[in-house]
Amino acid sequence: MSTIAAIATPAGRGGVGIVRISGEAAASIAKKLSDQKILSPRHVQLCHWYDADHSLIDSGVMLYFQMPHSYTGEDVIELQAHGSPVLLRALLQRVFDLGASPAEPGAFTRRAVENGKMDLSQAEAVIACIDASTLRAAKLAQRHLHGEFGAKVQSLMHDLTGAVAHVEACLDFPEEEIPALLFDQIHADVSEQLVKPIRAWLATASLGERLFDGVTVAIVGAPNVGKSSLLNALSGRDRAIVSDIPGTTRDVLEIDFEVDGIPVRLVDTAGMRSSDDVIEQEGIRRAEVAADDADIVLFVADASRPETWQVEYYADDAVNRHEEHHIDIKLMNKTDLAQDDYPEIYLPLSAKHGIGLDALMERLAELLGTVDAGEESLLVTRSRHRESLQLALQHIEQGLGLLGSEEKFDLVALEWRRGWTSLGEILGIGDIEFILDRVFSEFCVGK
Repeated sequence: MSTIAAIATPAGRGGVGIVRISGEAAASIAKKLSDQKILSPRHVQLCHWYDADHSLIDSGVMLYFQMPHSYTGEDVIELQAHGSPVLLRALLQRVFDLGASPAEPGAFTRRAVENGKMDLSQAEAVIACIDASTLRAAKLAQRHLHGEFGAKVQSLMHDLTGAVAHVEACLDFPEEEIPALLFDQIHADVSEQLVKPIRAWLATASLGERLFDGVTVAIVGAPNVGKSSLLNALSGRDRAIVSDIPGTTRDVLEIDFEVDGIPVRLVDTAGMRSSDDVIEQEGIRRAEVAADDADIVLFVADASRPETWQVEYYADDAVNRHEEHHIDIKLMNKTDLAQDDYPEIYLPLSAKHGIGLDALMERLAELLGTVDAGEESLLVTRSRHRESLQLALQHIEQGLGLLGSEEKFDLVALEWRRGWTSLGEILGIGDIEFILDRVFSEFCVGK
């Protein structure tokens, strides 16, 4: 492999900036670049780095990680310089002049996978750690990075290997009569050791993906029912203008917060009503789009105005569709001002005084699936993993369906080997160049 280099710290100014070099020529490049001619592995060395004309580029510290005891499994040099973009670009250009090639996105982690320093699921956990927006997501990503997820996949592959071995052993002795009891035992073992745990694991995928992808929650309702007050109450600050004048909110306003570790984007929308105001009409149109696109829709009514209690109050067809399919939580706001007998399907609320917010958060947690999932659960967090598990389960179950016929034992073994291959793709086992390209396209340069 060629020697590669890149700036490994984010764009912009900072106290420290890092240039990372990996490959066979990394150590020799470092010696030519600096005034240090003897490199001590895993020791911090104060250095001055020079350009081709021997003019000083910058000063800082250098770390040398000798193969195979490095992130990539190759010789790795890290130059920790001052975090000026100008100095870092000059330093990197000098590294290129000395023989390194620009690193592609994810190139360092990809080399770690190809050199056996981590499996593919751990590599994906690296980007998950970087992208995690809540502490719960970050902790789960760390568990994946440290190999818990991969170990569980390997355990499934081990059990599936044993099942294939049993079937193929029967194929080796076709002249022997295979007792029906053996069919039953293999079926029971595969169902208990593979089908049941994979199904249970797949059931965590919705929550696991939400931890990293987040969800969008839209607030809809008539003008002046307290949608903006609810947004302010949940955000803990006055983000939206609150007024007694109907139609104050003209555009979509968004805030970010979290529910049990899941990132939530809360969207405040314009009040839905008939209007001759062109600007308000556009706000209402955007509100309808936001509601259509949202994962969860909160419908807010005003306890003192019974005409706002029913979605049919609005003539727009899109809103009526929400009544049937997409209204997830109905909230009766301003219950501190009126005690009317509103329907029980509404959660009582006073956004202004913070009454009912805890019940709303509990209901959101139920909808997001966090109630039954403890912090210790090892969740499926990526769509690629979910798809591979689903395909593996499909092959395993198809094999079980063929198990009762001795004549089809070879097809059983074939299906289960395909299932094994699907599980192996999660870890990066096999000829999966296209999967590597897909995974590392998501990485930033320098990682």
